[in-house]
Amino acid sequence: MQKRKLGKSGLEVSALGFGCMGMSFSYGPPKEKREMISLLHRAVERGITFFDTAEVYGPYINEELVGEALEPFRGQVVIATKFGWKIDPKVERGLAGLDSRPEQIKRVAEASLKRLRVDAIDLFYQHRVDPEVPIEDVAAAVRDLIQQGKVKHFGLSEPGARTIRRAHAVQPITAIQNEYSLWWKRPEEEVLPTCEELGIGFVPYSPLGKGFLTGKIGAGATFDKTDFRSQLPRFTPEALKANLALVDLLQKIAEAKHATPAQIALAWLLAQKPWIVPIPGTTKLNRLEENIGAIAVELTSDDLREIESAASRITVQGARYPEFHEQMTGR
Repeated sequence: MQKRKLGKSGLEVSALGFGCMGMSFSYGPPKEKREMISLLHRAVERGITFFDTAEVYGPYINEELVGEALEPFRGQVVIATKFGWKIDPKVERGLAGLDSRPEQIKRVAEASLKRLRVDAIDLFYQHRVDPEVPIEDVAAAVRDLIQQGKVKHFGLSEPGARTIRRAHAVQPITAIQNEYSLWWKRPEEEVLPTCEELGIGFVPYSPLGKGFLTGKIGAGATFDKTDFRSQLPRFTPEALKANLALVDLLQKIAEAKHATPAQIALAWLLAQKPWIVPIPGTTKLNRLEENIGAIAVELTSDDLREIESAASRITVQGARYPEFHEQMTGR
């Protein structure tokens, strides 16, 4: 497994990480625990050292799963988790608004340390920017935790470029985690150039477009109400039908490379910058192996130009989030 460093931080991780959310949250009911532990063990065996979770996934049960599964590999793996939500189990998906007050950040850190069964959180992201709390106060709270040895690295998820600069001036940021893929390229406008300038790593979540870029979701796909894609404008039947043009493009490139559409989508991300580390998630062993196979796919500069040119002629239909959630990004 190749390794990459997240910016200038010195934090080295596998070139491909593992997003653990779907094991417990958002994509239907939580999966069988023993199976997921076995899958996480297999990921470590195959060289993956970077695992992503959050207190709100479940809530809480995903951190507990990751903590139990990775406890035998303490010191060999990097675990990222997140703070920043008010959690109320009575509210749908547990999301009851934002809360990044410094005292709350410190409470979350203590609880996450216990659930993850670690002495220090490797990478602690603010899950969404809280407009009620100055980002300088957030960065200072994490800086305190770093000085106390409870956190090693600071990150932000879905911030705008100005917020990144303000936070970085207080406590250097190791990584930004935003959605980024061939069907959501907004980070290229401001966030990626800011990361490059400041020496910050970039961790794309949903690098496979929440499953769409694998080519396994057809125009007639439907989603159970327990699957959050049932609420996303980009996954309506009309949008899915229109967006299949992007999958067709990936399929064409994949056939020429003896690869799969998912592998091309991941290889495209890996080819963008050496400090980008995608975190595809899965609950299936064959998909894990497929994702890892993307590292061996070489896209030439001609391949990349062809993909960019063809993708630029495709207009992706549908917003990526409902308006309420989209308002929480890019702040």
